[in-house]
Amino acid sequence: MARIYTKTGDTGKTALIGGTRVPKYDERIEAYGTVDELKSWVGLLRDKIKDTHQKEVLVEIQDRLFTAESLLAQDGSEISRSLPELEEPDIVFLEKEIDLMNENLPAIKSFVLPGGHELISFTHISRTVCRRAERIIIKLNESHPVNPLIIKYINRLSDYFFVLARKLTFDLDAEETVWKPRI
Repeated sequence: MARIYTKTGDTGKTALIGGTRVPKYDERIEAYGTVDELKSWVGLLRDKIKDTHQKEVLVEIQDRLFTAESLLAQDGSEISRSLPELEEPDIVFLEKEIDLMNENLPAIKSFVLPGGHELISFTHISRTVCRRAERIIIKLNESHPVNPLIIKYINRLSDYFFVLARKLTFDLDAEETVWKPRI
Protein backbone atom coordinates (compact mmCIF):
# COMPACT_ATOMS: atom_id res chain seq x y z
CA MET A 1 0.00 0.00 0.00
CA ALA A 2 1.73 3.14 -1.21
CA ARG A 3 -0.65 5.62 0.41
CA ILE A 4 -2.75 5.18 3.50
CA TYR A 5 -5.50 7.40 2.14
CA THR A 6 -7.55 6.16 -0.78
CA LYS A 7 -10.29 8.83 -0.79
CA THR A 8 -12.81 6.06 -1.53
CA GLY A 9 -14.43 6.54 1.89
CA ASP A 10 -14.98 10.27 1.51
CA THR A 11 -18.65 9.76 0.70
CA GLY A 12 -19.33 7.67 3.81
CA LYS A 13 -18.96 4.23 2.25
CA THR A 14 -16.31 1.56 2.62
CA ALA A 15 -15.61 -1.82 1.04
CA LEU A 16 -15.98 -5.19 2.68
CA ILE A 17 -13.60 -8.01 1.81
CA GLY A 18 -15.06 -9.17 -1.48
CA GLY A 19 -15.66 -5.68 -2.81
CA THR A 20 -19.20 -4.84 -1.69
CA ARG A 21 -19.44 -1.16 -0.73
CA VAL A 22 -21.54 -0.39 2.32
CA PRO A 23 -22.22 2.66 4.49
CA LYS A 24 -19.67 3.10 7.25
CA TYR A 25 -22.49 2.58 9.76
CA ASP A 26 -23.28 -0.89 8.34
CA GLU A 27 -23.67 -3.46 11.10
CA ARG A 28 -20.69 -5.42 9.74
CA ILE A 29 -18.49 -2.33 10.03
CA GLU A 30 -19.86 -1.73 13.53
CA ALA A 31 -19.00 -5.31 14.48
CA TYR A 32 -15.44 -5.40 13.22
CA GLY A 33 -14.86 -1.79 14.28
CA THR A 34 -15.78 -2.68 17.86
CA VAL A 35 -13.45 -5.68 17.73
CA ASP A 36 -10.75 -3.28 16.47
CA GLU A 37 -11.45 -0.99 19.43
CA LEU A 38 -11.12 -3.98 21.75
CA LYS A 39 -7.83 -4.92 20.10
CA SER A 40 -6.53 -1.42 20.85
CA TRP A 41 -7.56 -1.63 24.51
CA VAL A 42 -5.77 -4.98 24.70
CA GLY A 43 -2.69 -3.24 23.29
CA LEU A 44 -2.83 -0.66 26.07
CA LEU A 45 -3.27 -3.42 28.62
CA ARG A 46 -0.29 -5.27 27.12
CA ASP A 47 1.82 -2.10 27.37
CA LYS A 48 1.03 -1.78 31.08
CA ILE A 49 1.40 -5.44 32.14
CA LYS A 50 4.82 -6.50 33.41
CA ASP A 51 4.41 -10.30 33.36
CA THR A 52 6.02 -11.80 30.23
CA HIS A 53 3.57 -14.70 29.95
CA GLN A 54 0.56 -12.39 30.23
CA LYS A 55 2.06 -10.13 27.53
CA GLU A 56 2.46 -13.15 25.23
CA VAL A 57 -1.14 -14.20 25.86
CA LEU A 58 -2.34 -10.68 25.05
CA VAL A 59 -0.39 -10.67 21.76
CA GLU A 60 -2.06 -13.99 20.89
CA ILE A 61 -5.44 -12.47 21.74
CA GLN A 62 -4.75 -9.44 19.54
CA ASP A 63 -3.82 -11.77 16.69
CA ARG A 64 -7.06 -13.75 17.11
CA LEU A 65 -9.04 -10.49 17.24
CA PHE A 66 -7.49 -9.46 13.92
CA THR A 67 -8.63 -12.82 12.55
CA ALA A 68 -12.17 -12.23 13.84
CA GLU A 69 -12.18 -8.77 12.24
CA SER A 70 -11.22 -10.16 8.84
CA LEU A 71 -13.94 -12.81 9.06
CA LEU A 72 -16.54 -10.21 10.06
CA ALA A 73 -15.44 -7.97 7.16
CA GLN A 74 -16.26 -10.54 4.46
CA ASP A 75 -19.21 -9.80 2.22
CA GLY A 76 -19.99 -13.47 1.56
CA SER A 77 -18.76 -13.48 -2.03
CA GLU A 78 -15.99 -15.66 -3.37
CA ILE A 79 -12.64 -14.03 -2.58
CA SER A 80 -9.36 -14.64 -4.35
CA ARG A 81 -7.17 -14.89 -1.26
CA SER A 82 -7.47 -17.05 1.80
CA LEU A 83 -8.17 -15.54 5.20
CA PRO A 84 -7.07 -16.80 8.59
CA GLU A 85 -9.62 -18.79 10.59
CA LEU A 86 -10.54 -19.10 14.21
CA GLU A 87 -10.38 -22.68 15.44
CA GLU A 88 -11.61 -24.56 18.50
CA PRO A 89 -8.03 -24.70 19.93
CA ASP A 90 -8.13 -20.87 20.13
CA ILE A 91 -11.05 -21.16 22.56
CA VAL A 92 -9.39 -24.01 24.47
CA PHE A 93 -6.31 -21.78 24.82
CA LEU A 94 -8.40 -19.11 26.56
CA GLU A 95 -10.07 -21.69 28.79
CA LYS A 96 -6.70 -23.09 29.88
CA GLU A 97 -5.45 -19.59 30.67
CA ILE A 98 -8.61 -18.87 32.67
CA ASP A 99 -8.24 -22.11 34.62
CA LEU A 100 -4.55 -21.44 35.27
CA MET A 101 -5.26 -17.96 36.66
CA ASN A 102 -8.27 -19.13 38.64
CA GLU A 103 -6.36 -21.89 40.48
CA ASN A 104 -5.08 -19.62 43.25
CA LEU A 105 -7.90 -17.09 43.40
CA PRO A 106 -10.42 -17.16 46.22
CA ALA A 107 -13.94 -18.15 45.28
CA ILE A 108 -16.06 -15.25 44.18
CA LYS A 109 -19.20 -14.71 46.22
CA SER A 110 -20.36 -11.36 44.90
CA PHE A 111 -20.07 -9.00 41.98
CA VAL A 112 -16.95 -6.83 42.13
CA LEU A 113 -16.61 -3.16 41.30
CA PRO A 114 -14.00 -2.40 38.65
CA GLY A 115 -10.98 -0.54 39.96
CA GLY A 116 -8.30 -0.78 42.60
CA HIS A 117 -5.40 -0.12 40.26
CA GLU A 118 -5.03 1.43 36.80
CA LEU A 119 -4.09 -1.92 35.26
CA ILE A 120 -7.17 -3.60 36.73
CA SER A 121 -9.37 -0.80 35.39
CA PHE A 122 -7.91 -1.20 31.88
CA THR A 123 -8.65 -4.91 32.12
CA HIS A 124 -12.27 -4.24 33.06
CA ILE A 125 -12.59 -1.75 30.19
CA SER A 126 -11.32 -4.48 27.86
CA ARG A 127 -13.93 -6.85 29.34
CA THR A 128 -16.80 -4.42 28.83
CA VAL A 129 -15.76 -3.51 25.27
CA CYS A 130 -15.54 -7.26 24.61
CA ARG A 131 -19.10 -7.71 25.90
CA ARG A 132 -20.29 -4.87 23.64
CA ALA A 133 -18.56 -6.52 20.67
CA GLU A 134 -20.30 -9.77 21.57
CA ARG A 135 -23.73 -8.10 21.60
CA ILE A 136 -23.10 -6.43 18.25
CA ILE A 137 -21.83 -9.66 16.68
CA ILE A 138 -24.84 -11.63 17.96
CA LYS A 139 -27.17 -9.01 16.49
CA LEU A 140 -25.22 -9.10 13.21
CA ASN A 141 -25.66 -12.88 13.14
CA GLU A 142 -29.42 -12.40 12.73
CA SER A 143 -29.01 -10.73 9.32
CA HIS A 144 -25.54 -11.91 8.18
CA PRO A 145 -24.53 -15.35 9.45
CA VAL A 146 -21.40 -15.20 11.60
CA ASN A 147 -19.00 -18.08 12.14
CA PRO A 148 -20.16 -19.50 15.52
CA LEU A 149 -16.53 -19.73 16.67
CA ILE A 150 -16.29 -15.92 16.60
CA ILE A 151 -19.21 -15.62 19.01
CA LYS A 152 -17.81 -18.38 21.22
CA TYR A 153 -14.31 -16.86 21.21
CA ILE A 154 -15.53 -13.36 22.10
CA ASN A 155 -17.72 -14.78 24.86
CA ARG A 156 -14.83 -16.72 26.36
CA LEU A 157 -12.53 -13.73 25.97
CA SER A 158 -14.72 -11.57 28.21
CA ASP A 159 -14.48 -14.32 30.85
CA TYR A 160 -10.71 -14.26 30.41
CA PHE A 161 -10.60 -10.50 31.07
CA PHE A 162 -12.75 -10.86 34.19
CA VAL A 163 -10.46 -13.52 35.64
CA LEU A 164 -7.35 -11.57 34.58
CA ALA A 165 -8.70 -8.52 36.44
CA ARG A 166 -9.17 -10.64 39.58
CA LYS A 167 -5.69 -12.17 39.23
CA LEU A 168 -4.14 -8.73 38.81
CA THR A 169 -6.03 -7.55 41.88
CA PHE A 170 -4.32 -10.21 43.96
CA ASP A 171 -0.93 -9.98 42.21
CA LEU A 172 -0.84 -6.21 42.78
CA ASP A 173 -2.19 -6.55 46.32
CA ALA A 174 -5.03 -4.23 45.37
CA GLU A 175 -8.36 -4.16 47.11
CA GLU A 176 -11.13 -6.16 45.48
CA THR A 177 -14.22 -4.11 46.22
CA VAL A 178 -17.35 -6.23 46.30
CA TRP A 179 -20.66 -4.76 45.31
CA LYS A 180 -22.98 -4.38 48.27
CA PRO A 181 -26.41 -3.54 46.92
CA ARG A 182 -28.59 -1.31 49.09
CA ILE A 183 -31.74 -3.30 49.48
